[in-house]
Amino acid sequence: MPSRGRPLPLVRIRAAAGARSRGWLTVAGQVIPVALGRGGIRSNKREGDGGTPAGMFHPVRLWWRADRHPRPPTLLPVRAIGPEDAWCEDPGDRHYNQPVRLDRHRGGDRLRRDDHLYDFIVEIDHNTSPRIAGRGSAVFLHLARQNFAPTAGCVSMTRPAMLQLLKRLGPQTRIVIG
Repeated sequence: MPSRGRPLPLVRIRAAAGARSRGWLTVAGQVIPVALGRGGIRSNKREGDGGTPAGMFHPVRLWWRADRHPRPPTLLPVRAIGPEDAWCEDPGDRHYNQPVRLDRHRGGDRLRRDDHLYDFIVEIDHNTSPRIAGRGSAVFLHLARQNFAPTAGCVSMTRPAMLQLLKRLGPQTRIVIG
């Protein structure tokens, strides 16, 4: 993949033939293996279905573990992940599908994990404008588990692939899934 410069206009993600939780990310003439949600790519995404939503999205920002890695070069806005950072996955909460701060009254998908899956998270604009309760939350691009095990609905890739992608990912990049 070409190094830094103009933002990529398009990133395309498709399921692999015969393996709904595996896929291919195509960008600038390169094809990168990715893991998808255990439910495959779904046009009618629902909270908890394990599906990766089909559609066209844009990256919003990069969240990263500053305590583990130097800030990666990217054209996206960047935010370091703090100990209380989480994502609201409760369709009944007014902060549904938004970042929240954990406290004794609030739960959520903790962004600061012991494993390395969320060392780099690209937030995308799935179910954001308008936010519809139950239509899916916390759909990110993040790092893959060993052997590309399925995600809960995100798109995951190796660390080298993520770092290369980040160099050219900008807010205007279209991410087409499906």
